[in-house]
Amino acid sequence: MDDELLELQRQFEFAQQAKSSIRLSERNVVELVQKLHELRIIDFELLHTVSGKEYITPEQLRHEIAGEVKKLGRVSLIDLADTTGVDLYHVEKQAQHVVSEDPGLMLIQGEIISQSYWDSVAEEINERLQECSQIALAELAAQLHVGSELVASVLEPRLGTLVKGRLEGGQLYTPAYIARVSAMVRGASRGITVPTNLSVLWSSLQQLLQEMEGATGLAVEGSFFQSLFNGLVKEGEVLGTLRAGIHWTPTVFAIAQKECVDSFFSQNSFISYDTLHKLGISQPIQYLQPRFPEGIPLVTAFVHPSMIEMLDAAIEDAIECGSWLDSLSLLPTSFGAQDASKILSLSPSVQSALKANKALIVGDSYLFSSSFVKDVYDRVEKELETLSHSGSSTIILSDDSHMFKESKAGKDLSKSSEPVETVTESGNKKRGTEKGSKKKKGKSSGARTVSAEGDSENEDYIPTKSKKNQKKGKDTSSSQVADSRKVAKKDSIKAQEENVPSEEWLMQKLEALLPDFEEQGVDDPQTILKYLADHLRPMLANYLKERRKALFTENVEKMKILLDNLQRKLDESFLNMQLYEKALDLFEDDQSTSVTLHRHLLRTVATSIADMLFHNLELHNKLKNGTQVEDSQNSESISLSPGERTAIAKSLPESQSKRALAVVEALEGKRVETFMTALRDLAEESGLFLRKLDKKLERTLLHSYRKDLTSQVSAETDPVSLLPKVVSLLYIQVHSRALQAPGRAISVAVTRLKDKLDDSAYKILTDFQTATVTLLALISAAAGDEADCSSDRILSKKELLEGQMLALKALVLGSSGSQA
Repeated sequence: MDDELLELQRQFEFAQQAKSSIRLSERNVVELVQKLHELRIIDFELLHTVSGKEYITPEQLRHEIAGEVKKLGRVSLIDLADTTGVDLYHVEKQAQHVVSEDPGLMLIQGEIISQSYWDSVAEEINERLQECSQIALAELAAQLHVGSELVASVLEPRLGTLVKGRLEGGQLYTPAYIARVSAMVRGASRGITVPTNLSVLWSSLQQLLQEMEGATGLAVEGSFFQSLFNGLVKEGEVLGTLRAGIHWTPTVFAIAQKECVDSFFSQNSFISYDTLHKLGISQPIQYLQPRFPEGIPLVTAFVHPSMIEMLDAAIEDAIECGSWLDSLSLLPTSFGAQDASKILSLSPSVQSALKANKALIVGDSYLFSSSFVKDVYDRVEKELETLSHSGSSTIILSDDSHMFKESKAGKDLSKSSEPVETVTESGNKKRGTEKGSKKKKGKSSGARTVSAEGDSENEDYIPTKSKKNQKKGKDTSSSQVADSRKVAKKDSIKAQEENVPSEEWLMQKLEALLPDFEEQGVDDPQTILKYLADHLRPMLANYLKERRKALFTENVEKMKILLDNLQRKLDESFLNMQLYEKALDLFEDDQSTSVTLHRHLLRTVATSIADMLFHNLELHNKLKNGTQVEDSQNSESISLSPGERTAIAKSLPESQSKRALAVVEALEGKRVETFMTALRDLAEESGLFLRKLDKKLERTLLHSYRKDLTSQVSAETDPVSLLPKVVSLLYIQVHSRALQAPGRAISVAVTRLKDKLDDSAYKILTDFQTATVTLLALISAAAGDEADCSSDRILSKKELLEGQMLALKALVLGSSGSQA
């Protein structure tokens, strides 16, 4: 066999050395190889080299790659492509086959590395580790140009064999270094006597190691200390409890903590959660319940049942005596209101008393016996009853405002008169007083008036129409009265806020009724009174609501009568007001006189109408709200000040209040039309009807007014009072207008009659007016002078006027008497 093999070798060598007689070009060779492939004579894969002059089989390429790796241990694929002269694509493909077939090789980041290479690297690392005691994996990875994770994965199976050390937190340590750091951790851990965050401890040890090793030492991670500490705890070299991996509680502290809690709870029958927090117990209830199963957890403390028994005895005594109790005063000072509330709810005496309605818990900590609360309620109810039956109507406001009173029964009807200016013929200004309107009832035509040019508005004449003329428009206004009743009824059933005692007023009453709170040494009696007031207010509100319902039922008939009377009075007064308003048109060309006449009518007739309306609307509003109202004086004699009118207007319901304030504002204005418009709006909103003055009514009223005024002139004996009545009667005869003129406007009114009277009549009128002005000037000048000469002049002037009275009366009585 060997001989045959040797023979074949010689033949092959001869064939190689023999020179071919036919030379082939590279192109022919390539074409020949392709042809052989097509004929499948060559049935295996061939790879071109980079130069293109050689062919290589994949098996040969894999063989060459494995040879390079075995020789070098770590080879780059790029280097293999250069060495083999094959394209990198084919090198990578065949390298993957080589690595997959040999488990001792790995392909990492374009490099093939063998295990023998890692063994040699591990031996080098071990030699360096023994010299330095510690090495960072990041440093090794940078030197080897690989990732830290790869270095760690390679070194872990070789630790303890090729590498004598320990890998922790990306660091390699020698056993001696680990033993030294373990001793430091053990000593530091055993020195801890209170709960500690281990992160702080590891920071201190890191600083200590850096100071020991200087600038050359590497920083030790806290995880290294933690792993050493966990090992010490597991071996029992350090005693304690570890929570969340970093919170360490030494056993010595836990023992002292337990003894402290047990001692405090056994001595005081309670322990507060704040105390446990100071001892380092973050979850007090979970800590205490297993240790004291019979204990009761409150909001801020943990108590023994004996404390509830102690409080229970005091509660029973308070309920039996019909008294009250502040549970906080019997509990430790650290207890809060919520603790008191919970402990009261757990008291057997409180539970039974609440079921039997013998006690009441007010606020969080106050317990009142039902008899005590009932007694207080009865006394406050009597107080309210006393106020409601007194001479004043009490208005109680909610929303913590003060209780105040509106006194109406004792109101003084004689108001101070308003000063007005009077002007004499000589131009001297005087001060006078204007009396409130004194409109009389019945068929009387009006109050007596004395006016002259120099006189102030003393005793201004306010005529009224006769009662028999009221029947004229009765049928016309009856339907409107019915409508007004419907509106009033609709207003009365509107939902309104219930009147309840304010908290401040109620607390003041309770403080006066219960002085024993301060006598018993209560630190803050206002707190108790506030809780008690909050409990009593709904009860008192319900009482007032029921009482209002009863009063409302009683007041329905009164409201009906009130509206009927008010409608009747408005019919009469408003028609008269329209009659007087027509006379103002005669003076529109004289601005000064027109303003004077408008203001006079507003201050007399308009004011009387407004006062009557406001007074009746106020009574109606009180009756509608269920307030007890005593029978008042005749509303026609009511005289209100501007402040009182404003107060009444604001007390009315909102829709009425706006219109009532407009009426008050119009009274202070200069135009009667503004007042009439505001009055109509208010009457319409109040469900009342104001009749318009038509021609027929105007003639009837004017005739009645003329008749009454004629009788007054005929019976008049005072010369000063006679002049304005004569002037008014002349205006009826001449212009068919009912003039209401103040003293200062008489001169202008007389002048306007010059063209309407003959010369003799006009001279009688002007002479009488001049003499009247002179008389009033003398009286005014002699007010503080008692000289006989002044008295004589006044008497002589009076005698002169009295002598002219018959002539003056004849100016109007003669013609009026003939017409009558």
